[in-house]
Amino acid sequence: MTDDTNTNEITPDTKDWTWVLEEPCAECGFEAGRLDVEDVAPLVRDSLPRWRERLAADDARDRPEPSVWSPVEYAAHTRDVFRVFDVRLASMLESDDPLFANWDQDATALEDDYAHQDPDVVARELEVAGRAIAGRWDVVTPDQHERPGRRSNGSVFTVRTLGQYFAHDLLHHLHDVGA
Repeated sequence: MTDDTNTNEITPDTKDWTWVLEEPCAECGFEAGRLDVEDVAPLVRDSLPRWRERLAADDARDRPEPSVWSPVEYAAHTRDVFRVFDVRLASMLESDDPLFANWDQDATALEDDYAHQDPDVVARELEVAGRAIAGRWDVVTPDQHERPGRRSNGSVFTVRTLGQYFAHDLLHHLHDVGA
């Protein structure tokens, strides 16, 4: 393991991960398209102790390879995913077919210096953001499951598929860090 935290060695992820709505993820094994909206909030809450435990480990800041994020970097990203998706879900529940603001996750990782964030602070912030997004999913009603929203790249989601996509992101990153 290496603790090299030169963030410039990370290659930006340019894949369009929306395919996970149609087929199982070969890397983490999750079948997002099978997830029910009612299962999103419990999944988020169940992930929080796993993140806390992983971030408490001595190697939380270590990158397995120079070009792969450390657990704290993945956790900081997941914290921000919670925050971004909380805003996106709220806009879908409150507006008709909103267009989501663009979010460049790679630029955020560099600007916010994920590699040098404190694992304890990230764990606390991830907990707060996780509880917030879980609470937002708790109040989604069945008549809201098919409400639409769009990413700036044109990808169209419903509340249901946004939850499935979001859940995959969360579980995939737990897989990435071995939690």
